[in-house]
Amino acid sequence: MAKLAATVTIATALLSGTAIAEPAKPTIVLVHGAFADSSSWNGVVASLKKGGYTTVAVANPLRSVSNDARVVSDVVASIAGPVVLVGHSYGGQVISNAAQGRENIKSLVYVAAFAPDAGEAAAELASKFPGGKLGEALAPPVKLSDGGVDLYIDQAKFHDQFAHDVPAEITVLMAAGQRPITEAALSEKSGEPAWKSLPSYFVYGDGDKNIPAEALRFMAERADSKSTVVVEGASHVVMVSNPQVVADLIEEAAK
Repeated sequence: MAKLAATVTIATALLSGTAIAEPAKPTIVLVHGAFADSSSWNGVVASLKKGGYTTVAVANPLRSVSNDARVVSDVVASIAGPVVLVGHSYGGQVISNAAQGRENIKSLVYVAAFAPDAGEAAAELASKFPGGKLGEALAPPVKLSDGGVDLYIDQAKFHDQFAHDVPAEITVLMAAGQRPITEAALSEKSGEPAWKSLPSYFVYGDGDKNIPAEALRFMAERADSKSTVVVEGASHVVMVSNPQVVADLIEEAAK
């Protein structure tokens, strides 16, 4: 009887011209990590646009976890309706903190990203497992007037370290336009993470030289990942080299 009643209701609505609205698709908010910028999401954005998703690629300041999380949280607060929050690399720590207290966030997607627990720092997690080579690839630190330092990847080492599966002519441009991160941001301890209360999804390459694959696997398992995609041989910028794979996982998280 219940099924018949539902069928009658739908038929009545159609005959009367009343539209039955589909639920609005979540807005996808993308947060880049260190040594990258918002353009690193271009391929993913293009795919999501084809799927009818509104996307926002945030300019992550890369100054401190607390500051960057506030910036992202403010962007999320300005969006009406549900949001899927996506973070790459250090951006994973940012979204873990930014999502706290934001009721419109539907799920989290970690793209070769840190998912620290409370009291953990990105640098600490990266060094906890073997395989990371970032320290060897950094350029001399840039001293800041406030006493801190900015970190860059040496442009000559950028391709091999950061994006070995991306064409060299593209990585030359990425290296020149890379956004620096403060050393303090990588050492700042995280707050209570949102992955403990929100569905989380992970994708990364097993050829990552910034965050060891073993560390990424550990964090995905600890966060009880709903779906984990490991791309064979992919670099740290798996969203640049394999945008469709990343977009597909984001759509899964959105649904």
